[in-house]
Amino acid sequence: MDVLQLRVGADFRMTSQQDTPAVFLIRPEGTAPQHVLHETWLAEPHLPYRDYTDLYGNKCRRTVLPAGCATICYDAYVETGSELDRVDPSAQEVPIDEVPDEALVYTLPSRYCHSDILFPRAAELFGNVEPGWERVAAICDWVYRSLAFGYGSSNAATTAADTLASGNGVCRDFAHLAISFCRSLNIPARYAYGYLPDIDSVRVTSPMDFAAWFEAYLGDRWWVFDPRNNVPRRGRVTVGRGRDALDVAMVTTFGNSTLDSMTVRADRLENDARALV
Repeated sequence: MDVLQLRVGADFRMTSQQDTPAVFLIRPEGTAPQHVLHETWLAEPHLPYRDYTDLYGNKCRRTVLPAGCATICYDAYVETGSELDRVDPSAQEVPIDEVPDEALVYTLPSRYCHSDILFPRAAELFGNVEPGWERVAAICDWVYRSLAFGYGSSNAATTAADTLASGNGVCRDFAHLAISFCRSLNIPARYAYGYLPDIDSVRVTSPMDFAAWFEAYLGDRWWVFDPRNNVPRRGRVTVGRGRDALDVAMVTTFGNSTLDSMTVRADRLENDARALV
């Protein structure tokens, strides 16, 4: 299998009013086809930490941010497959009574994905579309065409129903709306986010950010769908998965802490990353 070697990472500058427990979810998962070759965590001041795996299988780091300013920098070299997101128009929907037990939770409403509320709209738009890949693709096409992308067009309280009403959002809102429509039609769908380098595309002028997409369960596996870009991409590096963005926040703080700045990087390496290990 041909591979891509990438450098990914993120830097955070945060200010806390008092010592504040925090959880960071910014490290790529280590399952095939992606593999972390080398990684570094740097913090100023030095922060004790411990790692754990949450109930969705995401790799999290717990620490306590000190009162005042703190900088956390994560950097990794990752190897992953070079192929585009897989496409299979023959993939079929799974009858709800045959959906695997662990996937059933992804058919239910969640904090940002009110699939029960959006069921009438989902049935109106997609109820007569051929079940399976064609239906999920139709959902992505509709979300892609119907929403205008714009930074600042949503906030931490914005739900899929809000996005549908406003017609605006960022990549997480595109994903939330598509997930909600899928779940309304009994298609298991889960939220995913991570790093997405600009390969085979024109680099946009806006700053690099974390990317959000979703995965739908069809046939006997999970498939990547990306209503924000709505074309297969290569170099996708998954960090976390969950019911929606609430489950995979890049930083969760338990106290009065402010994110002053964040920079994200995801770039293809011209040389063999293994030489750097």
